[in-house]
Amino acid sequence: MEIDWAGLRAAATDAMRHAYAPYSDFPVGAAALVDDGRVVVGCNVENASYGVGLCAECGLVSQLHMTGGGRLVAFSCVDATGGPLMPCGRCRQLLWENGGPEMLVAWHTGPLRLAELLPHAFGFEDLERVNGAAPVPEVPNELAKWRGRGTVFVHPDLSGGETVWTAYWERSGGSPAESDAEKGVLEEGPNFPVAAEAVAWGRVRTPRIVVVDAAGGLAWAGEGAPPEGIPVTWEEDSND
Repeated sequence: MEIDWAGLRAAATDAMRHAYAPYSDFPVGAAALVDDGRVVVGCNVENASYGVGLCAECGLVSQLHMTGGGRLVAFSCVDATGGPLMPCGRCRQLLWENGGPEMLVAWHTGPLRLAELLPHAFGFEDLERVNGAAPVPEVPNELAKWRGRGTVFVHPDLSGGETVWTAYWERSGGSPAESDAEKGVLEEGPNFPVAAEAVAWGRVRTPRIVVVDAAGGLAWAGEGAPPEGIPVTWEEDSND
C-alpha cells in the first residue's frame, strides 16, 4: 500500500488545531492510515484532573473502531509546530494493539517500525500463552498453614514409557536445627510434561525448590542464592 506521508502529516496537523490543552499548552495531533485506505485522526484532550487527560492516540484509536475497525499501517504525530512527535510509551502500546510490529511511525530520519520503538512488546500472544497453560493447583486448605515453609523437590519419573516431572512438598526447610519429627511429605504433586510446570507448582507453596535430575544431581530453583550443598542454579530449559 502506498503511503502519503505528507498527507498524513497534514491530517495530523489539522487534528492538532482541535486539541484541548489549556493546562500544558502542548497541543498534539495524530493521523494514521488504515489497511482499507481510510485515514483516522485524533488530538489530545486534557482535564483539570491531570491524570485522566487523553493523548491524541487515544482519540485516533477510538475513531478507528467507531468507523469500522481494521489495522493501522502508518502513523504520524505532530506537535504545535507541525513537526514530528514520538508517541509516549503508553501510546506505543495502544498502537501495537491496533497496528502491530510492522506499523510505520513517521520520524525526522524516516519511518520507523513500531517493533523498533517498542521492543519485546506485550500482546495478546502473552495472554494466550498463559491462558492456554495448565493451571497451577492451589495449596489445599488443610496445608495453607505450611505455605512458605518446607522444601519442594522436583524430579523426573516415567509414565507410559515417557519422561514426566513431578514434585513433592517436604516439611523440612533444610535447617540442621530441625528434628526428624518435623520431616515428612506434606503433599505429592501430579505429573507434569516439563520441569518448569513442576517448579511453578512448587513456587506456589514455598520459596525453597530443589530440582533433581535423572542422574541425581541437584539444582536450586528457589529464591536467592543456592544453599550449601546444592552446586548450581536451575535453568528453565535445562531439564525440560
